[in-house]
Amino acid sequence: MFVKFTATDRVPAIVNATQVTFITPVEDGTRIRFGENRTVTVIEPMDEVWRRLDQTGQLPSN
Repeated sequence: MFVKFTATDRVPAIVNATQVTFITPVEDGTRIRFGENRTVTVIEPMDEVWRRLDQTGQLPSN
């Protein structure tokens, strides 16, 4: 399932929840690492990112 966030440059960022490997807070918002070591930094706080990704029920279990 895909989740829409807002990137730091204010454009939409669509993330496939099944590919998320790591999220971390950064000064600008939250950095999401996914598939093949790609990252995107979004303006949503980490708690909001986690909540929205978790709602998909698609996060990897390990």
